[in-house]
Amino acid sequence: MIKREELEKIYCNQNKDFYLSRYIGLINKFKETFKKNSNNIRIFSAPGRTEIGGNHTDHQHGCVIAASVNLDIIAAVGLNDENIIRIQSEGYPMDIINLDELTPNKNEYNQAKALIKGVIAKFKELGCNIKGFDCYTTSNVLKGSGLSSSAAFEVLIGNIINSLFFENKISDVDIAKIGQYAENVFFGKPCGLMDQMASSVGGIISIDFNDTDNPIIKKIDFDFSKTGYALCIIDSGADHADLTDEYAAIPSEMEQIAKYFGKEYLRQVEKEKFYAEIPILRKQIGDRAVLRAVHFFNENERAMQEAKVLEKGDFSKFLELVKESGYSSYMYLQNVCVSGSSKEQSVAIVLALCNEILKNNGAYRVHGGGFAGTVQAFVPINILKEFKEKIEKIIGLDSCHILSIRPIGGTEVENNF
Repeated sequence: MIKREELEKIYCNQNKDFYLSRYIGLINKFKETFKKNSNNIRIFSAPGRTEIGGNHTDHQHGCVIAASVNLDIIAAVGLNDENIIRIQSEGYPMDIINLDELTPNKNEYNQAKALIKGVIAKFKELGCNIKGFDCYTTSNVLKGSGLSSSAAFEVLIGNIINSLFFENKISDVDIAKIGQYAENVFFGKPCGLMDQMASSVGGIISIDFNDTDNPIIKKIDFDFSKTGYALCIIDSGADHADLTDEYAAIPSEMEQIAKYFGKEYLRQVEKEKFYAEIPILRKQIGDRAVLRAVHFFNENERAMQEAKVLEKGDFSKFLELVKESGYSSYMYLQNVCVSGSSKEQSVAIVLALCNEILKNNGAYRVHGGGFAGTVQAFVPINILKEFKEKIEKIIGLDSCHILSIRPIGGTEVENNF
C-alpha cells in the first residue's frame, strides 16, 4: 500500500483517496500485464508542467518561469531477467526495447519508443549498466494538452533508470537534459529545455538558460492559491496534425537573425544593435523573423520581471505582464494560428472567448508551443464557475482544466509493500 503521507506531500493534500485508488489500480494493471506478484515493485511519478512566463524563449538561451502541476504520469516497475525493456503505456501498444539496439531511427520519430531509447542511450553513455525491466504507466497528463506529456514521460523514464541502475547519481537538472537529448536526437523534435526542467525539478521555478550547461534555476516561493485566482488551462480542441515544421520555424528564424550578428542564439545579440539593423534584416531574412526576434527580446525581459514581481508578492503587476506576453505571442511571435489557415484557428477562438468573459479581470495568453494547443488563464475565483461553463459550452465539455501547483518534480514514490 502506498503511504498516504507521501501522497499528501506530492499532491498538496488534494483528494488523497483518488490518488491512492489510482496507484492501487496501477499496481494491479502491472501485475495483470506482466503476470508478476507485488514483490519488489517500484513506483514512480513525473508531473506535467505549465509555462507561466517566457513563451518560446528557452531555445534562444532565454529566461522562463514554469511550474509542475498536479497531473502526472505514474509507473509501476519490476526487473526481468532479459536484455529487454517492456513499457506498457495504458491505451497504447506496448513498447519493446532491445538494450543492444539503441541508435536513432528516423522511422521511429514521434514515437514513445524513440524517447525511451534516447533516454536509455544517454544513460549508457554516462556509464550506467542498465538491465531489463517491465513497466506499466498511466497518465492524466492529456496528450496534446500543452502540459507536456512527452517531457513528463522522458523525466519518468529518467527517474526509473537513475533509481534502479545508477544509485540516483544524476541530478534533476541532468535528467531534464537527458530528456531533451532524447526528444531532439531520437524523437526528431527540436525542443528547448523548459518542459523537461519544470517536470524534473518541480514547484514554481525561474530558469535562466544563458548557459545551458549550467542553467540558473531558482525556486519562487509564491502560493497562487492565496491570490483569489484559479489557474486554468483550456484545450482548444484543435486538430493536432504534424506541426513540427511550424514549431521548428520559430527557433530557425530567430537563429537566422542571430547569425547575421555572428551569434548562435538571440540571447547573445544586443537588443539595440538588432533594432539598428532592422531595415537590412527585413530584406535579407524577412519580416516574420524580425517580428519573432522583437518578441524574444521583450519576452525575455518580461520573464525576468515576472519572477521579480512574484517574489515581491505583486500579483496585480504579474497579471499585467501575463497580458503583455499574450499580446506579444499573438502579434509578433505568431504562434496562435497555423500559417495559411483561415478555417482552423481554434486557439484564437479561445483567446477571444477569454477576452469576452474576463474583460478587465484576470489575464490570458497562448500557452506553450502554440498553434493547435492550449490557452492559459488566471481567473478570479468568484467567476470561475461561470468562466468554465461559458468556455465549455462553446469549446466542449472538460476542455477547461483547473490546476494546482505540485511542489515535487519527478520522483520515486515511497511505498511499503
